[in-house]
Amino acid sequence: MERFKKVLWRLLFPPLILALLLIPMAGALVVYILASGQTDTPLAYVSYGLSAYALVILCVRLPRWMKGFGRLKRENKYVHRYLTDVQWRMKLSLYLSLAINILYALLQLGTGFYFHSVWFYALSGYYALLAFMRFFLLKDVRHTQLGAQRMEELGRYRFCGMVLVVLNLVLAVIVAYIVWLNRGFSHHEILTIAMAAYTFWAMAMAVKNIIQYRKYNSPVMSAAKAISLTAALVSLLSLESAMLNAWGNGDNSLFRQIMTGATGAVVCLVVHVLAIYMIVHATKEIKDMKKGFLSNE
Repeated sequence: MERFKKVLWRLLFPPLILALLLIPMAGALVVYILASGQTDTPLAYVSYGLSAYALVILCVRLPRWMKGFGRLKRENKYVHRYLTDVQWRMKLSLYLSLAINILYALLQLGTGFYFHSVWFYALSGYYALLAFMRFFLLKDVRHTQLGAQRMEELGRYRFCGMVLVVLNLVLAVIVAYIVWLNRGFSHHEILTIAMAAYTFWAMAMAVKNIIQYRKYNSPVMSAAKAISLTAALVSLLSLESAMLNAWGNGDNSLFRQIMTGATGAVVCLVVHVLAIYMIVHATKEIKDMKKGFLSNE
């Protein structure tokens, strides 16, 4: 009986590194089985059993991991600073967003080389310019408090709005060209699923951060979150095209044309309105601040 308990304990509580590897591997294997259509094969049954075992491990280990995170939050100075220092957390989020933006631009460039697609080349350039805008925002705020130099931040905020107007016009031309050609863009099914997960996560985080960081009254942060929302919207457009091409019917060219055109129009409209708001809002506040300086003199 004691031996059975030991074996059961080892099965439910394997080494941490094994658990951390097993859970994502089981999930990835199930996604592969579903995406490739191998739902009635020996490998599929293995993946179902492995994913069930991984789920059990996750459920029994989760309380321990939550306690460990609570202890880490109290004892680790970096985690504690991230959770308590709003300024440091906002700057860190800017750097992380810049890194993700660059990686996504490189992914689109690599996909363009692989598929010889103008659309992916255009997306790569679009995300590269968004990354440049993030770098422009970060350039002079590393050693200053966000929101402290409001006049300078408003200037950067307005400049980003102007660049977004130009980028949006380019995007509108590209979307019109794609709709006119009525072409789809293919990804592997697994990559499409990964794109979907990233796109919905990016959209949710962009909306959440726009609402959350408004109270800190920093134009740089507002501009960064507007860029995040723009990137998420363009990812949504790209995802729609990939999903229509991957799982759509071969005879649905008119439907694909309508959907791509409608989604592209909505994305371009939202980005244009956002960019115009940034320009108008920043210009008005800069004028008010200059009037205030002149009146004080």
